[in-house]
Amino acid sequence: MAYRNDQRLPLDESGVGSGPVLRLSVNPRARRLSVRIDARAGEAVVIAPTERGLIQAVAFARTKAVWISQRLAVRPKGRPLEPGQVISLRGRPVRLEAVPGAGAARLVEEGAVIRSGGEGEAYARRVENLLKREARDTLLERTDHHLRALGQKPVKMSIADTRSRWGSCSPHNRTIRYSWRVIMAPPPVIDYLAAHEVAHLVHADHSPAYWSVVERLVGDHKPWRKWLKDYGGALHAVGR
Repeated sequence: MAYRNDQRLPLDESGVGSGPVLRLSVNPRARRLSVRIDARAGEAVVIAPTERGLIQAVAFARTKAVWISQRLAVRPKGRPLEPGQVISLRGRPVRLEAVPGAGAARLVEEGAVIRSGGEGEAYARRVENLLKREARDTLLERTDHHLRALGQKPVKMSIADTRSRWGSCSPHNRTIRYSWRVIMAPPPVIDYLAAHEVAHLVHADHSPAYWSVVERLVGDHKPWRKWLKDYGGALHAVGR
């Protein structure tokens, strides 16, 4: 059987029931077959370097069925952006409050509170827009810092809401895209993400040479990679 990129399959080979789903992904930069959990989408992502390799990757994933089911069962549940909710901004707790009218969201009380007008979806949209602005400002500053450290020219940076990836870099057209949700992480994690993407301008892969560039920029990066692995799912659940 041939598989294709972005195809979805049941984890259970029999295809019976409504259990966990495998999403197939072809990544030419992948050095091996792998499986990761997309907590936000509630899927297991099966990764192979080529479409031909997806056959072996799917077989490998199905040997991990118990692990996949367990990880998906404990993924964080959605946390709406609504008054009374406490979220994180740069690793610090921030309380959401409502005010009359339709005013834009703003940080008050030395950044410990976000106040916004609007109700329901309009309220959530205003808060999310504030978080995106904060993310853009911070990531732009950290990206420029690492570009200067490596003697690299400016890049085009954008903010998105990707389903699982925290960032991506396209060296050929010098563009970097980040998930705005990383603004909820502690500053060293944000800084690591910026270094991670900027380093791809030097090495497009994840070779030892690439990781040496990341280490040159931020020192020991392993704790911050682990933080995203351990707590990233909770950030992806905010506002869902």
